[in-house]
Amino acid sequence: MEFLLDPSIWAGLLTLVVLEIVLGIDNLVFIAILADKLPPKQRDKARVIGLSLALLMRLGLLSLISLMVKLTNPLITIAGYGFSVRDMILLAGGLFFAIQSHHGAA
Repeated sequence: MEFLLDPSIWAGLLTLVVLEIVLGIDNLVFIAILADKLPPKQRDKARVIGLSLALLMRLGLLSLISLMVKLTNPLITIAGYGFSVRDMILLAGGLFFAIQSHHGAA
């Protein structure tokens, strides 16, 4: 229970809570805009389905991230440096963002 006294744990939790609130509001606005384009009978159903899918997607991605954090065993070694699956995923993501920032989003 000593980890509960660690300020970095509380800072991380606060960051996640704020992100969830911001993403939740963003989802509400986006789904409301899309649902308003539907006939009145379908709007409530569209909102429920949209918010449910957003919640499931967020939970699924959070689960994948928690699994990815644990992938630390070196898979390959290049020039004395071990690279795990997590390292390769992060490297691929970083390269993707670097290329996108250079060429611009399509």
